[in-house]
Parts: sequence; structure tokens; C-alpha cells
Amino acid sequence: MITQCPIQPGKRYTYQFNVTGQEGTLWWHAHASVHRTTVYGALVIRPRGGPKAYPFPKPFKEVPILLGEWWIADVVDVDNEAFLKGGAPNISDAYTINGKPGDLYNCSITETYKLEVEQGKTYMLRIINAALGNQLFFKVAGHSFTVVAVDASYTKPYKTDVVVIAPGQTVDALMVADAPPARYYMAAQAFISTAPPPPPRPTFDNTTTTGIVQYKFTKPTSKHVTTTMPSFFDNGIADGFNANLTSLIRPGDPTVPLHVDERMFVIYGFGIAACQPGQVLCNQTQGALAACMNNVSFQSPTTMSLLEAHFKGVNGIYTSDFPEKPAMTFDFTNASVNSVSALQPLMFTARDTKLKKLKYNSTVEMVLQNTAILGVENHPMHLHGFNFFVMARGYGNYNATTAAKSYNLVDPQTRNTVGVPAGGWAVIRFTANNPGVWIMHCHLDAHLSIGLAMAFEVENGPTPETTLPPPPPDYPSC
Repeated sequence: MITQCPIQPGKRYTYQFNVTGQEGTLWWHAHASVHRTTVYGALVIRPRGGPKAYPFPKPFKEVPILLGEWWIADVVDVDNEAFLKGGAPNISDAYTINGKPGDLYNCSITETYKLEVEQGKTYMLRIINAALGNQLFFKVAGHSFTVVAVDASYTKPYKTDVVVIAPGQTVDALMVADAPPARYYMAAQAFISTAPPPPPRPTFDNTTTTGIVQYKFTKPTSKHVTTTMPSFFDNGIADGFNANLTSLIRPGDPTVPLHVDERMFVIYGFGIAACQPGQVLCNQTQGALAACMNNVSFQSPTTMSLLEAHFKGVNGIYTSDFPEKPAMTFDFTNASVNSVSALQPLMFTARDTKLKKLKYNSTVEMVLQNTAILGVENHPMHLHGFNFFVMARGYGNYNATTAAKSYNLVDPQTRNTVGVPAGGWAVIRFTANNPGVWIMHCHLDAHLSIGLAMAFEVENGPTPETTLPPPPPDYPSC
């Protein structure tokens, strides 16, 4: 309901789009209800000159590694139950690698992804986190990686033995098959940036999905070489991974805009909203679990997509008054302070459809500040329609004076999804050069469904090439 209405049963819609300034791995997925649980795939963008034009030695083979989640129950039923109760959905029962859970789960020993490698060859793993609910650690026993790209943007080579990846993110990592020929586990498990939340909030899926890296001519009956995974709560490894990623700037690549036209300070996290009429199992006294940005819990329209309303100038679908800063300043990340009665009103959020209007080609700097209201979590924030520079990240409350000293104005990583530290903040900067309506949202599906989102309305540019074209004839209607 942002750029289009859902494609109706039995109908079809063809997407035509330009790939501009991106090389590497992206992914496509459904964006209605929780259909992206299984409706997703890799989108590989190679240089115009082919693999020989990579800014690193051409790998012997490229392998998509899609990390997902799986429920025993029908996941739509799981989502519907959460809505009816006004709470969080049940956690997943398994993780998957390329759709297979691996041999550590009951009855799944035959459902294990296997990658055959040749001694001495280099493989590029195009790793995608398609999970709905968790950041993940990814490792291959006995092997290390060289990260060369994230979110379809090249990085300076970074050597590591573990990849940290949030939902919505991609990581391209070179792996040399230089271990003694054998069978090696690849594995992924949750990274939880805070201690497990207390009941009645659900705990996390603490299982491990496995695949097998098998050297050519190795007997399939030989034992697996195992790997030691980090602690679920190892923030040090996660912070180190993110801090060491910097962009590979080549001639002609976009550089960090130094002039800023629009500055936004956005606090976000959990809250409480009134039970909706359809939430028949919701506690009317306590209200429903909600999420918000600057105390606005995003409400998707129901009769017309935001893009169509923007293009046709239809009133009543949304307003262009999303607040640029929070209504009040407080100790955002201190859970004990946030429990005092003076801040109780901040727990209660209003559902609304508010957009922030941007002039074409303006530069936006956005501070994303986590709060501790009703709990602290890491939120992977994803922006549609743009790449952005991650200027800085940190813990605690954002302080403009001290934070500015840590800004990377030379080669910050370029992303479309940033993991904002739990109890912390991140600063992103982007140029609004793509007309239309684009949503920013948390890529944890449960958080998006309860309102952790907002949207930008980008005005047309001065030329036909920078003007939003009319919707195509087969544009999905509601």
C-alpha cells in the first residue's frame, strides 16, 4: 500500500526498473502480510563488464546463501493470532539455509543444503538475511571470509571469520577453499543485542541452521568439522564487524554530501495503542502492542496506495506533516527513567499516515535514536528507493557535538538497511533524487506490522528524466 496495492489473486504485474549505481547482491520479496516468509529470492547485479570487472580477483564460482526462518504452523495464522491479541507473534521453529533447515532439527537430516567446493578455489558467497525476526551470525567451520560488498555496494576488503547480518541486509564474502579436504559445517544462529526479554514477551529462536561445505572427492559419509558459534549476545563481535566496513570509493562513485538541507531527529521503539475493532482478543484496558517513530505509529492506507494518491493529488489518504523531531526530550535509552510517570504518555502512540515531504535532490541527514520504552532492541532500519551513507553509530543518547567527531566523511559504508544498536543510535545521510513515495521501516516483520515505519514524499525534479511517470495500465488497484 505504499508504491502499489497488492497484486490480486489470479492477476499479474510486470515490474520495469532501472538499476543505477548498484553492483552486487540485492533481493526481492513479497511485501504483503507475512508472505515474505517464503516469497523471496536473490537479485544479482554484475558489472557491465562482467565478472572480470569486479574490483577483486574473479571468483571461481558465485553462490547465493539465503538465510530464512520457518514455522511449523501456517505463518499467516501466526500473524493473525498476534493481531487478534494485540501482541507479538510466536517465534519461529527453525532457521534455514537456501530453504533447508539442516541436520540439527528433528526429522530434517535429509533437508540440508550442500555446497561442493574444489581445493584452492575462491567462492563468492552472496549472503542474504531473509529472516523475519532476527539478526544472524554466519560461519563456515575451518574457513574465513573477505567481505567485498554489502547491500550491492562495494567495500574495502575486510577479513573476518564471522558474518553479522540483519534482516534485509546482504553481504558478499569471498571464501577460499584452503582447508584440508573434508566436510565442514556452515551455520547460522541468532544474534540478540540485549538479554532475553522477560515473560510474557516471547523469547527468541535459539536454534541453529546448518549446511555443509563438502570438498570434491570427499566421502559423503565422513564426519563434519564443526564450528564454535559466538554467544547469542556477543555485541562485541557484531560491533566490530560493522565498525570495520568502509566503502570502496572508485572514480565516478557517489561521495558523502557535505551540505545538509534537511535534518531529522527520530526516536523510535515500542508503545501502546488502543485496540482496533478487529482485535477481538486484545485487552481493552491495557491496549495493543505498537511501535512508532516520533510517537507516530504508521498506519497503511486501505483504499489507495500512497504513490497513487501522491501522483493524482488525492486528499484524505495521508498528510505531509511527519514530525522532524520528538515532542519531548528525555533520557531515551534509560529503562528505569523511562518508567517514571512523567513519561507514561509517551507509551501511548497514535496510529496515523504521516509523510515527510522532501524537495528533489535535497540532502537529508537522519538521526535514528532507539528508546527503552517497553524494552530495548536492535532495529534494522530499511529505506526503500535509496542508498544511504552510514555516518556513525553509537550507544546511549545521541549527542550532536560528540557524535560529529566520529562521523566518517571519507568512506562510510553505503547501505539500504542499517542495524541501529540496541539502546543506541545511528546517523544516515542520503540524497532525495528519486521522485515518489518511499517507506522507511524496521525490517523485523513484526515491528513493521505494528507501526515502526514512516514514509518520504519526494517531489519531482526539473526535467522529464527526474519526473515521476504515470502509473502503467496494469498498475494494481485496490
